[in-house]
Amino acid sequence: MWIADLWKDYQVIDCSGGEKLESWQKYLLIRPDPQVIWNTPKTEKGWKKPNAHYFRSQKGGGQWTFYDLPEQWSVDYTLPCERTLSFQLKPFSFKHTGLFPEQAANWDWFSELIVKADRPIKVLNLFAYTGGATLAAAAAGASVTHVDASKGMVQWAKENARSSGLAEAPIRWIVDDCVKFVEREIRRGNHYDAIIMDPPSYGRGPKGEIWKIEDSIYSFVALCRQLLSDNPLFFLINSYTTGLAPSVLTYMLSTEIVKDFSGTVKSDELGLPVKHTGLILPCGASGRVEFNKL
Repeated sequence: MWIADLWKDYQVIDCSGGEKLESWQKYLLIRPDPQVIWNTPKTEKGWKKPNAHYFRSQKGGGQWTFYDLPEQWSVDYTLPCERTLSFQLKPFSFKHTGLFPEQAANWDWFSELIVKADRPIKVLNLFAYTGGATLAAAAAGASVTHVDASKGMVQWAKENARSSGLAEAPIRWIVDDCVKFVEREIRRGNHYDAIIMDPPSYGRGPKGEIWKIEDSIYSFVALCRQLLSDNPLFFLINSYTTGLAPSVLTYMLSTEIVKDFSGTVKSDELGLPVKHTGLILPCGASGRVEFNKL
């Protein structure tokens, strides 16, 4: 398991009864987590005095109850290259805050690859959300194309870039359906040294395009392979879909990516340490390809 254990501003304090108690800088949140199927005593005092609590509805969805939480606040994360990223957070629909802290394990991995490459690196970040991976790549010295179908998410990512001191970094911000964008980039003859993708289980593009990961991911990976440069650095897929286990990611990357390039494929779960129990909370999976140097 790849564990994001270098956070200073974030921590999972405890997990029980389908929920996790987290500290986000100085604020305590309680949010549902489907991985937490155990029901242990909630002895941590934070369970009784959170700043906000997201309650899941039996009819689907849910809603926040706020006790003492600002509309927006920030957390920082320092990469191995000693650049600090600052993320603007705010609670919004379906329990999210605008950041997936477990992804820091991937940020550390690929930011070190970018620094060690010691050459210009072009990165394509697809389904890029609020820009965590975009900023990590840019902070390490890469030029990045950030693509997401949501105009609001791209605007949020720009806010994170400004707060991280990366407003002038070579980042191209694109609001578009990821599949259609990749198809156009292939026709244009553009190539990238690294590709990152964090596809949703289900989603819609800006013009109603439907994305269902089980039906679309394999062909999409094959499509993205055509965008890799002659000397690629890495390829990364993140998945929060139960059916896409690490072994499935490994097979997909081995058959569609490494067949044309010399490289190593590794896939594993992502995890966050839990302070109260010492356990590791599983948080999805990632598949990584690290290409051999030419």
